[in-house]
Amino acid sequence: MATFDELITRAKKVLAPRQISADAWAGSVAAALLSENGNVYTGVCIDTCGGMGFCAEHAAAAAMITAGESKILKIVAVGSSGIYPPCGRCREFIRQINDSNIDADVMVAPDKIVKLSDLLPYRWERSAD
Repeated sequence: MATFDELITRAKKVLAPRQISADAWAGSVAAALLSENGNVYTGVCIDTCGGMGFCAEHAAAAAMITAGESKILKIVAVGSSGIYPPCGRCREFIRQINDSNIDADVMVAPDKIVKLSDLLPYRWERSAD
């Protein structure tokens, strides 16, 4: 199973900030995740002027889902300033794609790993009604 150091290395390999059109940029943040089956998936953010872009964590999760998986064991995002914790949208997205992801390990700083449940202590839930 991949360690966080290996995930960081994999994410840094796809970290490549660049302008991809007059209104869009990509690659300023990269993410890598370890799936339940031991596979590593990576992705980069896409930022657009119109707000339709998405985060690197979303891109990595989309690659995982495309491959037929949805359970995340570990996830990390990196940028030029180091490790980035996932934004609120990413936290909720990760939780919703597989109920077990609430127990995923998330690196939020170089020396700090927390469970996704620590980042979503009062998470939104569907009503049982």
